[in-house]
Amino acid sequence: MSLILGIDIGGTGSRAALGDVGDAADHRGNAVSRPVIADSAGFVPRIVDQIAGPRIEIGPGGSTVLHVVRDLLRSAADIWSERFSEVGGIGIGATGIASLAEDPAEALAEISSEFGVPAVAAIDAVTAHLGALGGTGGAISVLGTGAIAIAHPGPDEAGHWSAEWSRADGWGHLFGDRGGGAWLGRLGLELALRTHDGVDERGRALLEAAIRRFGPPASWPGQFYTRSDRAGLLAEFAVDIAAAAGGGDPASADLLREAGMEAARSAVAARAAHRGDASSTSAPADAVPRSVATRADNRAADKPVRIALTGGVAAAGSHLVEGFRTEAARLDPTITIVEPAGGPLDGALTLGHLGAGGKLSAQDRVIWA
Repeated sequence: MSLILGIDIGGTGSRAALGDVGDAADHRGNAVSRPVIADSAGFVPRIVDQIAGPRIEIGPGGSTVLHVVRDLLRSAADIWSERFSEVGGIGIGATGIASLAEDPAEALAEISSEFGVPAVAAIDAVTAHLGALGGTGGAISVLGTGAIAIAHPGPDEAGHWSAEWSRADGWGHLFGDRGGGAWLGRLGLELALRTHDGVDERGRALLEAAIRRFGPPASWPGQFYTRSDRAGLLAEFAVDIAAAAGGGDPASADLLREAGMEAARSAVAARAAHRGDASSTSAPADAVPRSVATRADNRAADKPVRIALTGGVAAAGSHLVEGFRTEAARLDPTITIVEPAGGPLDGALTLGHLGAGGKLSAQDRVIWA
């Protein structure tokens, strides 16, 4: 049995998983297996075991994401020492790896040399896509600590994934990450402080929840502004917003609904970049060029438009999902919303499997192979 090592690193924690590669039919017949992700060749990584690691920190020197990767690899090699020689590929999906870390290509070369197997890395949205859409084309919005949307037309007839990934958002908690946990927590705390200041009474339930979690409002700046992991701390308050919405608080429900709407806007914008839509003003500057968009659109012309909402914040409640579905339908009535087939850890294993098989093309600031 061939094994793959998958690593998933987010704003609130990290994980490594050992997965086996076998025929999809074999795994689907196993009642104790988790849902598996099939690539175009019919093979799937299935999680055998996993371990947890720390969350990343961001400071003046950038992100600690590559340090976390190396620590997890060493832990995995130690914990699974009896089986590590069977690993044929390593897939790494990580937040902040494109813009807040040292050159991933150099680190990957060192990892491949040290462990003797191909290593491939991608922004965490790619592994979320591979997990959520089961190795097929479409668009997703990922709502975790941050938020990003990403789209791809899917593998070609030979099972190869070309450099046609297009994205929207993912700009971090200061500039964007619209709809994500840090975004949601920040807006919730802003409304709570407006109530505290006597400006807006709608945030009464949020103010009470925030005081229970963080203490007196006067202490909040000191708690947040000095933290290197403030995005994760902000995202923790999203849990309280969801609880307040579940208890009937209208302001919290509105925040969740708006988070879902933002996620839909980003997913539709990412998909529009493939089609080269002139009306898509939300597509980022690093979206695919028109020639690539035309090829992608031609290949996907006869396929249904599929999008998914995924990430930990996506489970915050019906108000968020309602906002996502309503806004997506308003923006593009041809869209079909599907339930995620798997998570980013499944996607990291799929990434490692595809990389080991030479099925991936590198793409600037998206995939390093």
